Amino acid sequence: MRDWFIMGGALFMSILTILLVIILAVSTYFAIAIANGKAKEKVNFKHQLKYIKSLGLFTMITGILGQLIGLMDAFRAIEQMGDISPGILAGGLKVSLITTLTGIIFYLISIVIWFILDLWYQKKTST
Repeated sequence: MRDWFIMGGALFMSILTILLVIILAVSTYFAIAIANGKAKEKVNFKHQLKYIKSLGLFTMITGILGQLIGLMDAFRAIEQMGDISPGILAGGLKVSLITTLTGIIFYLISIVIWFILDLWYQKKTST
C-alpha cells in the first residue's frame, strides 16, 4: 500500500487520502446523528446525506486530474527524449492510472457508505 501511495505521487495521493478521511469523518457524524435520533430533528437531513456522495465525486475528479497532470508531464518528457521504448511508455501509463483508480475506489466507498446511512435513516424514521 505504501508503494502504491509513493508510485501515485505524493501530492495527489495525499490529497486523495485527506479527502477519504473527510468522507469518513462526515459519515461518522451522520451515523452518530442517526443513532442518537437527532437526524429526525434536523431539517433536510436526507439531503445533507448526499454530501457524502458529493465528496466522493470530488475525490474521483481529483484522481482524474492527478492522472491528467501526470500524463502531461510524461508526454513532455517523451517529447524531449524523442524515441522511447514501448515498455517504458506502458510503465508510465500504468503509474498514471494509480490516482484515477484510487479516486474511483474512494468514490465507490462513499457511495456504499451513503447507501447504508440512507437505508438506516429511512428505517429509523419510518418506525
